[in-house]
Formats: sequence, structure tokens, C-alpha cells
Amino acid sequence: MASREHELSALPQTSDPPRGRLSQLLARLISPYLHGEPRGPVPEVLGRLIYPFVRGEAPKPQQATGFYTDTTVCIGCKACEVACKQWNQLPSDGFNWSGNSYDNTNELSATTWRHVKFIEQFSEQTSNVLAPMGTVSDESPLNRWLMMSDHCKHCLAAPCHQACPTGAIIQNEFENVYIQADICNGCSSCIAACPFGVITRSEMGGHSHKCTLCYDRQRDGLEPACAKACPTQSIHFGPVEELREQASKRVDQLHERGVPQAYLYGDVPSETYSAMHSFYLLVDRPSVYGLPDAPFNPWLHMMGDYVRSVAGGLVAIAVLLVVVFLLKP
Repeated sequence: MASREHELSALPQTSDPPRGRLSQLLARLISPYLHGEPRGPVPEVLGRLIYPFVRGEAPKPQQATGFYTDTTVCIGCKACEVACKQWNQLPSDGFNWSGNSYDNTNELSATTWRHVKFIEQFSEQTSNVLAPMGTVSDESPLNRWLMMSDHCKHCLAAPCHQACPTGAIIQNEFENVYIQADICNGCSSCIAACPFGVITRSEMGGHSHKCTLCYDRQRDGLEPACAKACPTQSIHFGPVEELREQASKRVDQLHERGVPQAYLYGDVPSETYSAMHSFYLLVDRPSVYGLPDAPFNPWLHMMGDYVRSVAGGLVAIAVLLVVVFLLKP
């Protein structure tokens, strides 16, 4: 994989070719302007006006890809966080401890697209710390650390995608949810729609940002930076169907090893939410990990909202008519 990255880094940068005869004609006209030539067939001002109407070639659909995160082998090293920030050139969130275990980023944000959670579960009677060296502690099996690398779930039917009024949020050719920051108008509709609290507005530009599943790397045949950096293979990347099969085998393996509480979260659709292309293997309730126990698609409420709105409008009109007739001389 490293040799592949070196090979790609040596290639010249290119853009998608225009599609459609009109787009090809416009691109031919403004080509000198785009390449920085001083003189071209059209003035610079006209070139800037034409450029937004030149449409690129639509990418061909690819096999759906995603993440499968096995929390049972996560060691909380934050290599995925660092790799994500480094590749996407995201600024640091500071080096001050939050007071919540070994966490310094607190949550997902516009500058933190991956966040490693530390959930400490210790009983008050634990004697692990006081046990003499060389002796066996009577530590309870409930005393443990749960660690999870959190990120965007890339839902198959994403509420953020449905709520976006400008078309900034799309599903790309890999069926990943992708935000086009240059089209986002900062309305925050996607933030309100996401039941996982993934999307956040940038304080600098005002646009919404989240995990892109390293779309630029995928287009060049590379795996996402976080999956490549994970030393324990807690983060698995690949075709979604293969990941589901792999995760199911892992759950069966844990059950055989005496971990009956292991299960998958988000791999299949529920009555109230679609399947996720980035799902998890958990050993406790979803709420313990900061995930909703039963995620709910906001549009399932819309029928009732419409009925209540219409009923409220009719009641207001009726009250207004009654008041008018009562005040009529």
C-alpha cells in the first residue's frame, strides 16, 4: 500500500473531464483562463461567469464501502485521530485533558472527524490497585475500559442528506455520505437532522464538516487514513457486504469465547432507522458508548407534524371568524 501511495504522489493532478456538449464547448472556451494563460478566447470576467456552468463527468457507481469498528480490540491509542487530522489537514484541538479519562477532544466536531471515546467501568470495591505484586487480585469482571473510535455512520438513508436544502450533501459513487463544503450555506439543517451528533459547523468558514471516509484516497484506490493507521485492526475498511460477513463471524467467535453480550450495532436496518455503512461491534448498551439505543429517522414524524400544522391553522381561522362575528355590530 505504501508503494501505491508513492506511485500516486508522482502523478500529475487532473480534474474530471466535462460532460455534455455544452459543457465541453464552455470548457474549451475558458481553458486558457483556467490554466492561467494571460490571453484567451474570452475575457477573465466572462470566464468566471461561465466556469460554474461547466459540469464534470459523473463518476461511475462503485461497490459500496464502509467501516466496521471492533471495539473489543481498540486500545485507545488515538492513532486514527492523528491520521485523520494529518491527512485532512485539520487543526489541533489542544492538548489539555478534558477530565473525562484520557480524552482531550471531547466529541466529534468540524475539526475532529474521528474521536476515540474512553468509558471507564469500575466498581467501588475493586482491589486491583491495592493487590500486592505477584498475587492474584479479586477484581470483578465488570471492571473494564470500553474504548471506541467514533465517526460518521454514513447511513444508507441519511437524515442529513434528506434535510440539506442546497444539495451540498450527496451520496458519492461509493455510497458514502459526503458534504461539499463549497455548496453548503451553513443553515445547520443537517446538524439538527443527524441523530448521532456527527456534523458540526466550522467556526471559521461557517460550513458543515464531518468524516468523508477519505473520499480522495478511495478514488485513488487507497484505504482511509484511519484504517491504515490502526495498529490493532479495530477499524476495518472494505465493501460493506464483506464487512458484515466478517463482523458476524467475529460476534460468533466472541460468543464461543465467553462474551455473550457482543453484538453488532447498525449493520442492518431497524423499524425506525436505515442500515449504516459504518457500524460497530459493541459489548454494552449503545447509550453507554454515547450512541442512541434506538435511532429514529426524523421524517417519520413529518406526517403527524403536517396534520398538527393543518389542524392548528384551521383552529386559528375558526377562532378568528368567531371573534370577527362577535365584534360585528
